[in-house]
Amino acid sequence: MPDAGPPTLPVAVVIPARDEAVRIGETIDGVRHIPGVVAVVVVDDGSTDRTAVIAAQHGAEVVRHVRGHGKADAMMSGLGRITGMRRVGRIDASTTVLFVDADLEASAQAVGALVGPVASGEADLAIATLPDDGRRSDQGGGHGVVVGLARRGIEELTGWAPEQPLSGMRCLSPAAIAAATPFARGWGVEVGMTIDVLDAGLTLLEVPCDLRHREVGTDWRSQVHRAAQYRDIALALAVRRLRRRLGPG
Repeated sequence: MPDAGPPTLPVAVVIPARDEAVRIGETIDGVRHIPGVVAVVVVDDGSTDRTAVIAAQHGAEVVRHVRGHGKADAMMSGLGRITGMRRVGRIDASTTVLFVDADLEASAQAVGALVGPVASGEADLAIATLPDDGRRSDQGGGHGVVVGLARRGIEELTGWAPEQPLSGMRCLSPAAIAAATPFARGWGVEVGMTIDVLDAGLTLLEVPCDLRHREVGTDWRSQVHRAAQYRDIALALAVRRLRRRLGPG
């Protein structure tokens, strides 16, 4: 008998985006090549460019925030649209959710590697790790400090040390969504999600994916961005440490 290939499930893709008019069209086209994709939702988080228009032209469902609310709120808005689709029978209740960053362009198709482990039951949360091609800035420009805070915090609270704790490309089973929501605020969303899923006794897996991100620079805007990341990650960790001390109830 021929090989049936890896298992698949219906997949709904959520793409949080802000001022990504240059890249969003190719990113949408990329994820549409992933087997099982039944819906693509772009959450335009207060863009001042044509992100929403271009997303709609490429066939995505668009949720529009008039002003920027931050990454976590954009992701929650995307989940809200997917929940609405389920209620009216547009997508199946077994549909998994795939979060994809808006700047991946054509390489977004590679995020499909996350779906198989969730579809097979090997993982409830599959996280993409990006290739280390010499362009990643884990050790420079302040990014290493942010990554280090995230990695150490996750390991402290769960015993697991992720390779790339801030990867935004994630595939979640319905059980993982239930465990991880509501998300930690802002840029703490990935750290909070990882800890909450592991605390629920669910399985997590990092999966190498051949993705190409726009790199964060070293100018003052980039430094402000990293400071916001550090603040939100520190808050997500502090909240979860407090929960441990307070215990259930």
